[in-house]
Amino acid sequence: MRAPILLLTFLLALPSIGAAATVAEAADWLVAKDDRAGPAIAALLASQPRSAEVHVLHARLLLQQRRPEDAIEAAERAVELGPTHALAHYWLGNALGQRIGQVGMLRQAAMAPKLRDAFERALELDPAIHEARLNLMEFYLQAPAIAGGSLDKARAHAIELARRDPPRGHFAAGRLAQHAGDLAAAAKAYGAAWRARPDSTNFRMAAGTAWQATGQWDEAFALYRDWTREDPAAGGAQYQLGRTAALSGRFLPEGEQALRRYLALPLLPGQPPHHHAWYRLGQVQAHAGDKAAARVSFQNALKGDPGNDDFKAALSAL
Repeated sequence: MRAPILLLTFLLALPSIGAAATVAEAADWLVAKDDRAGPAIAALLASQPRSAEVHVLHARLLLQQRRPEDAIEAAERAVELGPTHALAHYWLGNALGQRIGQVGMLRQAAMAPKLRDAFERALELDPAIHEARLNLMEFYLQAPAIAGGSLDKARAHAIELARRDPPRGHFAAGRLAQHAGDLAAAAKAYGAAWRARPDSTNFRMAAGTAWQATGQWDEAFALYRDWTREDPAAGGAQYQLGRTAALSGRFLPEGEQALRRYLALPLLPGQPPHHHAWYRLGQVQAHAGDKAAARVSFQNALKGDPGNDDFKAALSAL
């Protein structure tokens, strides 16, 4: 029961703005990753302890903080208070999904049905939560049959997504193609998803990495170049621009610049660790014929992951 103790500590230091915030304001700050979100949500929990909506916000905040175990507790409380609150079930599924990769096989087997049931219940209550359908499709693709995995059910959800939300339908088609090993079809579908919804960073990243995987270097480079020009602080795009150069042996000066920018940015949750960026930088420098610089970069990569065989092989090859 760590969350209540942490919450009590947090409440003692609340700034006055948190007490005045509405649920809508706190939700907006949460989406924007504004520092005011945490104090505002803590104040709302104190003033509205039986609000399922507020506990959903708390679960979302904990997920942003990469605390899935606490997020599960918060989402379960939201479900308890609002059993017909669709988003409570949806965020419980997300919390379980973030946590399931951190536990052993036995606990995964116990958690998997709960994850599936949470997304299924969310869709029963609100069929328009398309991300729940996409996550449920992913569950059916990844789970073994003994744990409820089903390619037929994954396909059924993909068809429903295509009917209800065509951009997500394209993305779902890409996942099915990728799962089947048809990378060309996956790249085409991901590209269609991004073009249909160009403001989606998930679709944009999926298209770019699929173009990398299929050797469509000009397309991948153009995507990441435009992205980093629009938002120089987009670390994932900077890394992938450098990765495109490392894999293709092309666009080397821009690739090196992008990787150096990535290394200078704060490392955010879910982004590649810096030792991977050093490795890609070393590859770019090796392509450019600068063995001395590449050696330093590969050595920096090995400092972050001394047992990595790829890093060792790259250094030996120089």
